[in-house]
Amino acid sequence: MCDTKKAQDLPAVFVSAKTKVPVPVGHPALRDALIQATLDPRVQSIDYIASVRVASAVVTLDAVIIEFEDGRYVLDVVPARPVRDIDDEGLMLIALGELELKPLILTEEEIRSEPRRGNANLIWTYSDLTVPVGLRMRILQALLDEGPIQLGQLLKSMAGESDPAAAVMALACANLVCLDLVAGPLSPTTLVTYCAGKRTHHEF
Repeated sequence: MCDTKKAQDLPAVFVSAKTKVPVPVGHPALRDALIQATLDPRVQSIDYIASVRVASAVVTLDAVIIEFEDGRYVLDVVPARPVRDIDDEGLMLIALGELELKPLILTEEEIRSEPRRGNANLIWTYSDLTVPVGLRMRILQALLDEGPIQLGQLLKSMAGESDPAAAVMALACANLVCLDLVAGPLSPTTLVTYCAGKRTHHEF
Protein backbone atom coordinates (compact mmCIF):
# COMPACT_ATOMS: atom_id res chain seq x y z
CA MET A 1 0.00 0.00 0.00
CA CYS A 2 1.17 3.51 -0.75
CA ASP A 3 2.77 5.45 2.10
CA THR A 4 0.55 8.54 2.23
CA LYS A 5 3.26 10.92 3.46
CA LYS A 6 5.73 9.71 0.81
CA ALA A 7 3.08 10.07 -1.90
CA GLN A 8 2.32 13.61 -0.76
CA ASP A 9 6.03 14.47 -0.90
CA LEU A 10 6.34 13.33 -4.54
CA PRO A 11 6.54 15.91 -7.33
CA ALA A 12 3.20 16.11 -9.13
CA VAL A 13 4.79 15.08 -12.43
CA PHE A 14 7.94 13.40 -13.73
CA VAL A 15 9.90 15.07 -16.53
CA SER A 16 13.11 13.85 -18.13
CA ALA A 17 15.07 13.95 -21.37
CA LYS A 18 12.97 11.00 -22.58
CA THR A 19 9.47 12.09 -21.57
CA LYS A 20 7.29 13.39 -24.37
CA VAL A 21 4.93 15.02 -21.88
CA PRO A 22 5.00 15.45 -18.09
CA VAL A 23 3.99 12.14 -16.49
CA PRO A 24 1.73 12.31 -13.41
CA VAL A 25 3.25 10.53 -10.41
CA GLY A 26 1.18 9.42 -7.46
CA HIS A 27 3.21 6.55 -6.03
CA PRO A 28 6.88 6.20 -5.00
CA ALA A 29 7.25 2.91 -6.90
CA LEU A 30 6.11 4.57 -10.13
CA ARG A 31 8.61 7.37 -9.64
CA ASP A 32 11.43 4.84 -9.09
CA ALA A 33 10.37 2.95 -12.22
CA LEU A 34 10.37 6.14 -14.29
CA ILE A 35 13.83 7.14 -13.05
CA GLN A 36 15.19 3.70 -13.93
CA ALA A 37 13.54 3.81 -17.36
CA THR A 38 14.89 7.24 -18.22
CA LEU A 39 18.43 6.13 -17.33
CA ASP A 40 18.12 2.88 -19.31
CA PRO A 41 19.73 3.23 -22.77
CA ARG A 42 17.29 0.63 -24.10
CA VAL A 43 14.36 2.97 -23.53
CA GLN A 44 13.74 5.32 -26.44
CA SER A 45 10.98 7.47 -25.00
CA ILE A 46 8.39 7.76 -22.23
CA ASP A 47 4.86 8.96 -22.97
CA TYR A 48 1.60 9.33 -21.08
CA ILE A 49 -1.98 8.79 -22.24
CA ALA A 50 -4.67 10.10 -19.91
CA SER A 51 -7.71 8.78 -21.80
CA VAL A 52 -8.90 7.46 -25.16
CA ARG A 53 -12.24 6.94 -26.87
CA VAL A 54 -13.48 3.38 -27.36
CA ALA A 55 -16.62 3.33 -29.49
CA SER A 56 -18.84 5.94 -27.80
CA ALA A 57 -17.12 5.75 -24.41
CA VAL A 58 -14.20 7.79 -23.12
CA VAL A 59 -11.92 5.43 -21.23
CA THR A 60 -9.58 6.71 -18.55
CA LEU A 61 -6.23 5.01 -19.10
CA ASP A 62 -3.77 6.91 -16.93
CA ALA A 63 -1.17 4.94 -18.87
CA VAL A 64 2.59 5.39 -18.96
CA ILE A 65 4.00 4.26 -22.29
CA ILE A 66 7.59 2.99 -22.51
CA GLU A 67 8.95 2.79 -26.05
CA PHE A 68 11.69 0.36 -27.00
CA GLU A 69 13.12 -0.50 -30.39
CA ASP A 70 10.74 -3.46 -30.65
CA GLY A 71 7.55 -1.59 -29.76
CA ARG A 72 5.57 0.34 -27.20
CA TYR A 73 4.64 -1.06 -23.80
CA VAL A 74 2.22 0.13 -21.14
CA LEU A 75 4.01 0.31 -17.80
CA ASP A 76 2.19 -1.72 -15.16
CA VAL A 77 3.75 -0.99 -11.77
CA VAL A 78 2.05 -3.54 -9.52
CA PRO A 79 2.07 -1.57 -6.23
CA ALA A 80 0.83 1.55 -8.03
CA ARG A 81 -2.11 -0.09 -9.84
CA PRO A 82 -5.33 1.97 -9.63
CA VAL A 83 -8.50 0.31 -8.39
CA ARG A 84 -10.92 -0.33 -11.28
CA ASP A 85 -14.25 -2.15 -11.46
CA ILE A 86 -14.77 -4.99 -13.91
CA ASP A 87 -16.38 -2.81 -16.57
CA ASP A 88 -13.62 -0.19 -16.46
CA GLU A 89 -10.98 -2.93 -16.55
CA GLY A 90 -12.57 -4.47 -19.64
CA LEU A 91 -12.74 -1.14 -21.47
CA MET A 92 -9.14 -0.41 -20.56
CA LEU A 93 -7.99 -3.77 -21.99
CA ILE A 94 -9.89 -3.09 -25.22
CA ALA A 95 -8.29 0.36 -25.48
CA LEU A 96 -4.81 -1.02 -24.92
CA GLY A 97 -5.43 -3.65 -27.57
CA GLU A 98 -6.54 -1.03 -30.09
CA LEU A 99 -3.42 1.00 -29.32
CA GLU A 100 -1.30 -2.15 -29.81
CA LEU A 101 0.34 -1.70 -26.42
CA LYS A 102 1.92 -4.70 -24.73
CA PRO A 103 2.10 -4.92 -20.91
CA LEU A 104 5.36 -4.29 -19.08
CA ILE A 105 4.70 -5.58 -15.58
CA LEU A 106 7.09 -4.55 -12.82
CA THR A 107 6.70 -5.85 -9.28
CA GLU A 108 7.82 -3.94 -6.22
CA GLU A 109 10.68 -6.43 -5.81
CA GLU A 110 11.91 -5.76 -9.35
CA ILE A 111 11.72 -2.00 -8.94
CA ARG A 112 13.55 -2.15 -5.60
CA SER A 113 16.23 -4.48 -6.97
CA GLU A 114 19.74 -3.40 -6.06
CA PRO A 115 22.10 -2.07 -7.13
CA ARG A 116 19.90 -0.68 -9.95
CA ARG A 117 17.51 1.27 -7.71
CA GLY A 118 20.19 2.81 -5.50
CA ASN A 119 22.37 3.73 -8.46
CA ALA A 120 19.50 5.26 -10.43
CA ASN A 121 18.21 7.31 -7.51
CA LEU A 122 21.72 8.56 -6.72
CA ILE A 123 22.33 9.62 -10.33
CA TRP A 124 18.93 11.31 -10.49
CA THR A 125 19.83 13.66 -7.62
CA TYR A 126 21.98 15.46 -10.21
CA SER A 127 19.19 15.82 -12.79
CA ASP A 128 18.88 19.58 -12.26
CA LEU A 129 22.61 20.27 -12.42
CA THR A 130 23.79 22.47 -15.30
CA VAL A 131 27.06 21.23 -16.78
CA PRO A 132 29.35 23.94 -18.25
CA VAL A 133 29.56 23.53 -22.00
CA GLY A 134 33.34 23.13 -21.98
CA LEU A 135 33.23 20.27 -19.48
CA ARG A 136 30.37 18.63 -21.31
CA MET A 137 32.35 18.70 -24.56
CA ARG A 138 35.44 17.27 -22.85
CA ILE A 139 33.51 14.37 -21.34
CA LEU A 140 31.65 13.50 -24.52
CA GLN A 141 34.78 13.78 -26.66
CA ALA A 142 36.68 11.51 -24.30
CA LEU A 143 33.96 8.88 -24.62
CA LEU A 144 33.87 9.23 -28.40
CA ASP A 145 37.67 8.91 -28.61
CA GLU A 146 38.18 6.12 -26.09
CA GLY A 147 34.92 4.19 -26.36
CA PRO A 148 33.33 2.78 -23.21
CA ILE A 149 35.67 3.46 -20.28
CA GLN A 150 35.61 3.07 -16.54
CA LEU A 151 34.27 6.00 -14.53
CA GLY A 152 37.51 6.38 -12.58
CA GLN A 153 39.54 6.60 -15.77
CA LEU A 154 37.15 9.15 -17.25
CA LEU A 155 37.29 11.32 -14.13
CA LYS A 156 41.09 11.10 -14.07
CA SER A 157 41.16 12.44 -17.63
CA MET A 158 39.11 15.43 -16.44
CA ALA A 159 41.81 16.56 -13.99
CA GLY A 160 41.54 20.26 -13.22
CA GLU A 161 37.78 20.39 -13.72
CA SER A 162 35.45 21.20 -10.85
CA ASP A 163 33.44 18.13 -9.73
CA PRO A 164 33.51 16.12 -12.97
CA ALA A 165 31.74 13.21 -11.23
CA ALA A 166 28.63 15.34 -10.71
CA ALA A 167 28.85 16.42 -14.35
CA VAL A 168 28.88 12.79 -15.54
CA MET A 169 25.79 12.05 -13.43
CA ALA A 170 23.98 15.09 -14.86
CA LEU A 171 24.88 14.06 -18.42
CA ALA A 172 23.43 10.62 -17.72
CA CYS A 173 20.18 12.30 -16.66
CA ALA A 174 20.29 14.27 -19.93
CA ASN A 175 20.58 11.01 -21.94
CA LEU A 176 24.04 11.90 -23.25
CA VAL A 177 26.07 9.29 -21.39
CA CYS A 178 25.10 5.92 -19.93
CA LEU A 179 26.27 4.39 -16.68
CA ASP A 180 26.09 0.67 -15.92
CA LEU A 181 23.43 0.47 -13.19
CA VAL A 182 23.40 -3.28 -12.62
CA ALA A 183 26.98 -4.59 -12.42
CA GLY A 184 27.50 -3.12 -8.95
CA PRO A 185 27.23 0.06 -6.89
CA LEU A 186 28.64 3.14 -8.63
CA SER A 187 32.42 3.06 -8.31
CA PRO A 188 35.60 3.90 -10.26
CA THR A 189 35.09 0.62 -12.19
CA THR A 190 31.56 1.51 -13.38
CA LEU A 191 31.46 1.47 -17.17
CA VAL A 192 30.54 4.73 -18.90
CA THR A 193 29.48 4.92 -22.55
CA TYR A 194 28.44 7.63 -24.97
CA CYS A 195 24.78 6.89 -25.50
CA ALA A 196 23.10 9.81 -27.27
CA GLY A 197 20.94 8.26 -29.97
CA LYS A 198 21.75 4.69 -28.91
CA ARG A 199 18.92 2.21 -29.52
CA THR A 200 18.91 -1.43 -28.41
CA HIS A 201 16.44 -4.10 -27.34
CA HIS A 202 15.09 -4.18 -23.82
CA GLU A 203 15.33 -6.65 -20.96
CA PHE A 204 13.64 -5.95 -17.66
